[in-house]
Amino acid sequence: MPVKVSVVVPVFNPGAYIEDCVASLLRQSLPPDAYEVIFVDDGSTDGTPARLDALAAAEPRVTVLHQQNSGWSGKPRNVGIAAARGEYVMFVDNDDYLGDEALERMYGYGVANAADVVVGKMAGKGRGVPVELFRRNHPRATVENAPLIDSLTPHKMFRRAFLDDIGLRFPEGRRRLEDHVFVTEAYLRAANVSVLSDYVCYYHVRRDDASNAGFQRFDPGGYFKNLREALDVVERYTEPGPGRDRLFRRWLRVEMVERMRGRRLLAMPADYRRELFEEIHQVVVERFGPGVAAGLQPTQQVVAALIAADRYDDVEAFAEWESGIALAAVPERVAWEDGILRVAFTAEYTSAGEPMTFTADPAREPSADPTRALSASPPEEPAAAIAWVGADTLARFGKATVDLLLRERSSAAQYFQPVEFTREQRPAGDDGHDGRFRLVLRASAAVDPATLTREGLWDAFVRVKLGGWTKECRLGPAPRTERPAPPAGVAGGHVVLPYWTAPHAHLALDVDRATHRIGLSALTPDAVTVAGDRLRAPLPLHAPDDGTPVALRLTSSDVALDVSATLSPHGSGALLQAVLPLGELRGATWRVALGTPGRSRFLTLPFALRAGTGAVRVVRPPGSGALRRSVRGARRRLGTLLGRTAARLQHRRPARRR
Repeated sequence: MPVKVSVVVPVFNPGAYIEDCVASLLRQSLPPDAYEVIFVDDGSTDGTPARLDALAAAEPRVTVLHQQNSGWSGKPRNVGIAAARGEYVMFVDNDDYLGDEALERMYGYGVANAADVVVGKMAGKGRGVPVELFRRNHPRATVENAPLIDSLTPHKMFRRAFLDDIGLRFPEGRRRLEDHVFVTEAYLRAANVSVLSDYVCYYHVRRDDASNAGFQRFDPGGYFKNLREALDVVERYTEPGPGRDRLFRRWLRVEMVERMRGRRLLAMPADYRRELFEEIHQVVVERFGPGVAAGLQPTQQVVAALIAADRYDDVEAFAEWESGIALAAVPERVAWEDGILRVAFTAEYTSAGEPMTFTADPAREPSADPTRALSASPPEEPAAAIAWVGADTLARFGKATVDLLLRERSSAAQYFQPVEFTREQRPAGDDGHDGRFRLVLRASAAVDPATLTREGLWDAFVRVKLGGWTKECRLGPAPRTERPAPPAGVAGGHVVLPYWTAPHAHLALDVDRATHRIGLSALTPDAVTVAGDRLRAPLPLHAPDDGTPVALRLTSSDVALDVSATLSPHGSGALLQAVLPLGELRGATWRVALGTPGRSRFLTLPFALRAGTGAVRVVRPPGSGALRRSVRGARRRLGTLLGRTAARLQHRRPARRR
């Protein structure tokens, strides 16, 4: 079979972190003879070379190339491209890993859309990844119609013939931002770029020791020299004007302005952030015209203006103010409606822990030049900047947006949920007439369990874009008077339990993993009936429709039987109904578990079925009484032990001096 995908992995001293990468590459759903994995060892000095050689000896799809250390990832990737036989080349770092279906899905999507570049959805474990780019699939994306420029890492799939036709390779040597140079040119010269957003293809992993190459502190002079090379690529393939300004704005925003803001700036050593500022200032005045900063958000415009004016002290003062700003999201209602989990909440910004207030400036138009406000009174420039931001944020409130994201805790996979919201401008003063306002977003999200792609614990996050900030926080804590969560629901092929985390009372969803917590223990055998071969059991679950399909698993000794069943709304819960295979149940006691079709996990129900001559009786599960007695006995013994220990400690306590 022709090789469809060549996976190129540059390797340098990854240690144990390479194991997840290797395992994910060998688990790919693409047939083993349809892809190859090329590890390029860049002079590793740990045990990795021997580990990879042994892997290659056992796996025909794996090739290992060894070379002297080149200093960075550019040359190993180029060596991998030269050795690749696949139609597409996929780049993976040695401490990251792929989703099991990543290669198959990305290759199929690329072929279907004749893509030169395929960008797969990313998740970040301990590190940030693009969010807006992956709201939906983009079969034909460009730098004009999608935020492609937000994703400049090389962890994508490139058509090999495209790379050869335009002679595109990575800059080599010990340097930074070689991926920016490579990916930017690929975006600008590709006939088509496709973005696959409905499956997490690539997992970026931050090492526990933060030793990833991209997390190391860099030399500002060398870093921004390399950044200029990426800007050169943009100038080479674009014309002056708004399009070029929009692309340049990405580097101004991400690599410069955001490094000079809030806690991120203040966390750096003072001498280093001053050095960083000076290098950023040089790039801004050399390369960016006024149209680049003009499209930034208000707070970003302020910082960009201060950088251009070479006012470092004011940048620090503005960062001190910004560092106290956060987002708070309060849940108001969580309830099932026809198989959809409705989540109502409010969100607003806070400053120093209190609701943030904004004052209107009637004389100021939205999007005005921030430098005019800043130059009005030089002794109070930081205060003037803050006032300008507040007035502009209030003026732009009509463009504020709010989203609810669900993020799976172990993998960091995340998905947007549909949200409807309104904007409320509330007076903040005691009498409501002092001109100050709170800006509150009131939202309702519709969570469809069918969109949750895997079992696990899913945390709810709220994301707000308002003024110059895009901030994110957990949904919660819930007010103590409003913390009852709805029951578990069977919908979208999942058993979903909404719950409040401890101790912070944030909203989370347990998908296909909950056992005792869904309240099944309240069900007694007396409530379950069997008439002939018909079983009926009321369960404390939400069922969206009459006849929701579920599955029962009956087990006795080493025998297991799967029985089709249904759930229907019944009072405040659901009614489980099934037709039992009486001919297969004779002479045994059968434990009963509930699941959804196609899922491997089942929830044990608190009753069993005992088959006798001509009838089936409902009984307690075998051993349940003994287990309860054992637990009660253990609790009594533990209480006795703790009491004796406390008495001994009291006896030994020295008398207090008078």
